Amino acid sequence: MTLGITAIAVILITAASFTLLGLLQASRHTISLEDYLVSRNRVGTGMALATIVASAMGAWILFSPPEVGATSGIAGIVGYCIGQATPAALFAFMGTRMRFLMPAGHSLNEYVLHRFGQAMYRLTLAIVVFYMFVYLAAELTAIAKAVELMAGVPLWLTALLVITAVFIYTLVGGLEATIFTDAVQFAVIVPLLLLSFGIAIFALGGWGNAVAPVRDTAPQLLTLANGPGIKFGATLVIAVISAEMFNQTNWQRVYACKTDTVVRRSFLGSFLVIWPMLFISGLLGIVAMHFGFNDDRAFFSLIQALELPGWVSIAVLVLVLALVMSSLDSLLNGIASLFTTDLLRIFPEKSTNGILNLTRLLTLVIGIPAILIAARGYNVLYLFLLADLVCAGALFPVLFGLYAKRLTGKMALWSTVVAIGAGALFFPKPNFSGWNSLPFAGDLLVSFAAPIVVSAVLCLGWIQLRAHQGKTEAYDFGKLSRDIQAYGESVAVAPKG
Repeated sequence: MTLGITAIAVILITAASFTLLGLLQASRHTISLEDYLVSRNRVGTGMALATIVASAMGAWILFSPPEVGATSGIAGIVGYCIGQATPAALFAFMGTRMRFLMPAGHSLNEYVLHRFGQAMYRLTLAIVVFYMFVYLAAELTAIAKAVELMAGVPLWLTALLVITAVFIYTLVGGLEATIFTDAVQFAVIVPLLLLSFGIAIFALGGWGNAVAPVRDTAPQLLTLANGPGIKFGATLVIAVISAEMFNQTNWQRVYACKTDTVVRRSFLGSFLVIWPMLFISGLLGIVAMHFGFNDDRAFFSLIQALELPGWVSIAVLVLVLALVMSSLDSLLNGIASLFTTDLLRIFPEKSTNGILNLTRLLTLVIGIPAILIAARGYNVLYLFLLADLVCAGALFPVLFGLYAKRLTGKMALWSTVVAIGAGALFFPKPNFSGWNSLPFAGDLLVSFAAPIVVSAVLCLGWIQLRAHQGKTEAYDFGKLSRDIQAYGESVAVAPKG
């Protein structure tokens, strides 16, 4: 049996196993529109922690952190860990705030619509969809590239097989099936990641031997006192935090948790779990420097260079599949859920079952372009950074609006637009050079920090100016609980407390 056929067989068996588990979970009861999109108040702490980590840890952790480790060293890895884990800690508190304000809510953009109005809603919806679709395409591209590197399987075939399996159980079972399979995938991902790290270190004769060439040729990678690494780490902190706060999959899980206590425990727990997982992944990149590998294929190049037994490659392939499927199902369901509010308004005569079928169709429509992108094997890093930039521009206004009664929709909208423009002035071209003669042009750290600072200054300054003018009208947060109701209910759910 050739390596390519073996890889296809592993893909089919692994994908079919996860699909079967998702379908079995979906068959337990009839799926309503609410179940499909939020699975409200059903998930305990253990299951919630598992799905939060699994949905966040896509195949990218075997591409990006190893590359960061190989190029920016320990300092860059620590920055990546902080950036990726900190949103979980923020959701532990802002998630409970959202549940209090919108006990029957479903999504971030739904909150923006009722809190800030149509203009800010459209902008936020565009930002969230753009970011999540880039994420979806990146994950599918990652698994396609990984299998091509390991076994020479065509990109389009891997992408088609994997997303077809995800489509089957996601379309049938929605978020509930996604969360259940996430828990199973979490149980697969953690031991296989640890196994991959342990085998690589053992094959190289221990940690000392593994990093000996790195210590001789690039000692700066092994210290926190690495200026470029610290700067890149700081950039990742701002970029990743900004993007993840607009990831609808996180807000879905906020509402899926049984209680506020479960929200806090599961998200804070995931913060503690994500840290070591990413750190280990980053260390694999430093180890890959033993052979001089320092691009996004560092992990896979390392596995091939070690000439390990065939079962190790199979285990790595299962790891990649578990990682990518745990993200793809969440992203597909999350993107489709963003449009449900609009579907209900566009088709007011349709029943919730009719809207559910439209949502399923939308899930399918979203996935097809992602297959085409993955088949081309594009490098989506620049699109990711661009998505992070627009998220950074909207971050402060949107989240500040959860607490500030005097922040208006007009303030939020224009603060976001100006902030994105400020970041764009310094944002690099696709070749990562500056496109103008401004100081710091092309500097990623400045381009991500500028939107945060500008939006915060504009919002706070505008509020103070209106107060000085005697315009002190405040938003009534009670409107969120009165106006937003569960899908299929005719009355709003009253706020608690």
